[in-house]
Amino acid sequence: MEIEKILSEFASETKFEDIPSEIVDLQKDIILTIIGTTIAGANSEGCKAIIKQIKNWGGRKEATILVHGGMVTAHNAAFVNSIMARALDFCDAMMPGMHVGSSSVPTALAMAELVGGINGKEFLAALIIGTELSARINSISVYDGFDPTGICSIFATTTIAGRLLNLDSLQMLNALALAFNRSGGSFQSNIDGSLAVRVIQGFVSQSGIICAQLAKRGITGPKNFMEGIYGYFHLYAKDKYNKEALIENLGKRFEMDNTLFKKYPSCGCTLSSTDAILELIKEKEIIPEEIDHIEVKVPPYCYKLVGHPFEIGSNPKVNAQFSIQYCVANALIRRSSKLSHFDELNIKDPKIQQMIKKIQISADQSLEATENPGFSLSAHMTVHMTNGKVYEKTVTIPRGLPGNPLTKEEHLERFYDCIDYSGKKLHKKSLNKIISIVKKLEEIKDVRKLIPLLLFSP
Repeated sequence: MEIEKILSEFASETKFEDIPSEIVDLQKDIILTIIGTTIAGANSEGCKAIIKQIKNWGGRKEATILVHGGMVTAHNAAFVNSIMARALDFCDAMMPGMHVGSSSVPTALAMAELVGGINGKEFLAALIIGTELSARINSISVYDGFDPTGICSIFATTTIAGRLLNLDSLQMLNALALAFNRSGGSFQSNIDGSLAVRVIQGFVSQSGIICAQLAKRGITGPKNFMEGIYGYFHLYAKDKYNKEALIENLGKRFEMDNTLFKKYPSCGCTLSSTDAILELIKEKEIIPEEIDHIEVKVPPYCYKLVGHPFEIGSNPKVNAQFSIQYCVANALIRRSSKLSHFDELNIKDPKIQQMIKKIQISADQSLEATENPGFSLSAHMTVHMTNGKVYEKTVTIPRGLPGNPLTKEEHLERFYDCIDYSGKKLHKKSLNKIISIVKKLEEIKDVRKLIPLLLFSP
């Protein structure tokens, strides 16, 4: 259990002072992103029903349901807050589809309330170490249809909860081992457009807190949860044992530096296609009515997730978020891709539906990352005009991915877009206070100062 021991010691013993400043800044961007998406997604389909259910479950009043108010058990507060954070699919992500921030930030906030408050340095350290642990495990994973969020992000939430409960390295090992047994989730939820996509995000937070609490009580997990015959390497890495990628330079090289901040509110696998059509519109002044048809080629991994023919099911927003056809048609007709474009009335716009019929999606193995299938977001687009002209565009790195990052100004724009979409009439002083607290988080004595700023009147 050499690897398990190294990971648990890293999770429990790394100090804030050991973390590079650029990684601290990255984590602050994640926090502000999730605060924005939580506020924006608070009234999305299913959220109020889940709030009603967890209030019916009852229990101790340990942590706050954000935006809506009310207190429930910490694991259930993190559960629903994570669902709200993920609801619009505008949160951070890591290839090949792991969403961490929508679980890590709500988990950390709920735990801060549970333990009676923590300072900004402890809060940031827990988030960063938890996120890095999941990022390392994600980098060696071969999911093949398993949802990376449900399978891997739970190691982040468990680490975060464990650190804030002051677990020692042995207790942390057991917490992570218990988390291994709670890993689960399938991309079929995304393909079928179900609300389970966001509920899985909640499961990750809920289970992470439970695993840490059980470990603190002395409940043990399989000590060889990574290297064992039926451990993580076997189940979720297809027996591709890559010790170096997992633990080499742990705490010095940060895999979480590969975080994606989305320019558009849809699945990461749709971003390059959206970029491609918007760039062609700008360069060639394309008029939608003069298009004969559009061909889009993407890696096989992306094709399986978002390349299927677009259909409006029981959850149109999810159907649209996970469809290249819809995202390209929307960007082409509306010249942008915004949160409101994924509302049901906009999805059903006849102009969009007519354009979707002209968009053909196919898989192209040459666009795949050879060493890490599922880690490429490339797209090649060919636009055929009715006058015979043909325009092509290849996007290898979409906006928001390392190598083509968002600016600080764009991060703030995303935050304000989320607030505007929510319909909440927030005073500029309140927004500036949220931004100021996040910016200087390591100086804050008690991060619970954020909670009142994230509650709103009905």
